Amino acid sequence: MAIEIAPLPAPATADAERMKDFGREVKGVHPGKLTPEQVEEVKELLYKYNALLFRDVVVTPEEQYVLTKAFDPESENYGHGNNKTGSTKKSILHPDLKTIPRVPQVQLIGNGTVYDHEGLAEAKLKHPHHKTFHADVISDEDEEKGYTRFYRWHIDAALYDLDPPKVTTLYGLKVPGGATQICRYDDGTGDELEVPLGTTAFVSGVTMFEILPPELKSVAVRSKVRYAPHPYVWMAPARSNTLGLGLLTENKELPLSELPEWSQDKVKALPMLWKNPVTGGLHYQVHPSGAIAIEVAPLPEGASREGALYPDGAIIDNLGEVRELIYKMQRPGIAPSLVYPHDWKENDFVLFHNRGVLHSVVGAFKPDQVRAFHQCNLAASDTPAGPTEEDVKRYA
Repeated sequence: MAIEIAPLPAPATADAERMKDFGREVKGVHPGKLTPEQVEEVKELLYKYNALLFRDVVVTPEEQYVLTKAFDPESENYGHGNNKTGSTKKSILHPDLKTIPRVPQVQLIGNGTVYDHEGLAEAKLKHPHHKTFHADVISDEDEEKGYTRFYRWHIDAALYDLDPPKVTTLYGLKVPGGATQICRYDDGTGDELEVPLGTTAFVSGVTMFEILPPELKSVAVRSKVRYAPHPYVWMAPARSNTLGLGLLTENKELPLSELPEWSQDKVKALPMLWKNPVTGGLHYQVHPSGAIAIEVAPLPEGASREGALYPDGAIIDNLGEVRELIYKMQRPGIAPSLVYPHDWKENDFVLFHNRGVLHSVVGAFKPDQVRAFHQCNLAASDTPAGPTEEDVKRYA
C-alpha cells in the first residue's frame, strides 16, 4: 500500500497559517513493517513536517528501536547513554526512566505502577509534575479545578559527551482518559492553552526562528550555545520559571567542582540554529535549562552594523544574561497559537524530529491513573549542522 498522509487535527487556538506544515498522520502502513523505500519516504516526511503520527498500531520495542535507528544507522546507544540516567541518582532525569531489559535503548515512562511489562516484574512510574521543578507553583485548589503548566521545554539530549538524537519515537500503550486541562503561562501575559490530559506539547524550531526580529535573527545565526557539563546534575537544585522555559538565576546550580568527573573536551557548544537536512530550514534548537554560555561570532564582513547586537562578537557567560537572551528569543515561539498539544490515544505511535522541535510534558495525573509509554531516541553519530556561510550572510 502507498503511504498516505493527512494533516494532524489542529486545536482551535492554532495559527492555521503558521502551523499548516507542522505534523502529519501517516496512513496505510505499519511503522514496524516498512520496506526500505518506505523508510526513506518516512524519513523525508519527518524532516519536512517535524512530527508523524501512526494511529492504532501495535509496535514491539524491537520494531521501535529499528525504526528509530533507521534515521541514524551508525547510532547505537540511548540518547543519554544506556543505563546512565538510572545510575546518576542526582540527575533530574533519574525518576522518569525505566529501561526495557531486552532492548535497553527503549525506555518505559508514564505514571502509576505497571506489572509484568516486557521483562520488568514491577515498574513504579511517575509523570513529571511542575511542582517538582518550578519555583512558583499552581495552588492545590487551582490544580483541582484543572489548571496545569508546561513542565519543561526541552530537546531530548544528554548535552554532554553525546550528540543530540535525530529523532525520538513515543508509543502510547496505556493512556488514561480524563477532562481537558488549562495550561497557564503565569508570566503576566494572561496566556493560557486548553490541553488534553497528559498531552505532549510541541513547537516548531523553524517558526521560533522565523518570527524573530532581524537583530535577534542576526544573533541566532552567529551563535553557539555552550552547555554545562553533566547539565541534568548541574541544574538539579535550581528551579524553573513558570513556563518551564529556562531556570531562574538564584545561584542554586551545583558548582562545577561538585559534579561527577568531567572533561572540557566533552562539553558541548552547539549552534543556536540547526539546519534541516531535507528542507534546508534553520531550526532554533536550544535547551534553555542547560545553557551556561553563548558564544557570538562577529558580524561577517560587509554586514550592516546599524542596530546590530554584539557586532564584534561576544562571549556571554553571565548566567542571568544568557538566560535572559535565550528567553527573549524562545518565548514568542511558545505562544498558545504556535503550540501543538497532542491528544494521545492508546496505540498512537509518534515520531518527532528532535533536532527540529522543542517539546514539553504537560499536566498532572493522580497516582492511580496508570499510563505507560515506550520512548526511544539514540545519541547521534554526528553533531547538528549549523547555518552555512550563505545563511550567515543572509541573516546577519
